[in-house]
Amino acid sequence: MTVEKDEFFMREALVQARLAEQAGEVPVGAVVVKDGAIIGRGFNAPISRHDPSAHAEMMALRDAAQCVGNYRLVGCELFVTLEPCLMCVGAMFHARIARVVFGARDPKTGAAGSVVDLFGGLNPSRPPLDRGGEMPAPSLVKGRDGEGLGGVARLNHHATVTGGVLAEECGRVLSDFFAMRRAQQRNAAGAQAAPSHSTRLQSAPDAGYPEGSSK
Repeated sequence: MTVEKDEFFMREALVQARLAEQAGEVPVGAVVVKDGAIIGRGFNAPISRHDPSAHAEMMALRDAAQCVGNYRLVGCELFVTLEPCLMCVGAMFHARIARVVFGARDPKTGAAGSVVDLFGGLNPSRPPLDRGGEMPAPSLVKGRDGEGLGGVARLNHHATVTGGVLAEECGRVLSDFFAMRRAQQRNAAGAQAAPSHSTRLQSAPDAGYPEGSSK
């Protein structure tokens, strides 16, 4: 698929991300594409659905599966605005997604190289996941009955992955959302901590300039 087509479908995923934002969810969106046409759309909805599995990718996979009448989505591509997590990559493999395209990286839960790489192996730039011990890199040398083959390589399905498509735009949607949330939390905390206007006037040395005024 060309860069232009990748960007086109990532922008469709961004539309879904903005729908998540409007619903008060973390703005992540996804679409599933088959033969150049969108067959599934989804956005983050774990809060509203009280469902920890309702990530954008999961919602898009469910929508696509209903569209084609099959839980296997062979030959399909999935576009998502944020690097998928372990759960979502696992679901993509079960659905037989052929290619995954994501926008911004997720340094906390990303399973396409930021924390772990289910598409290839452990990310050597991350510290060992076992305390006090080194975690060996998976071997790709296959022995009898798969003996010696790295854990990721032994998975019965693999997909190709492309990251960083419209990464700046995808990341900005998220950073703006969290900046807005932090501002709302600060304002709410300030409103709770501040005494009422009448109380301030009574305690102020000069009623014309209540305590706490920036003037």
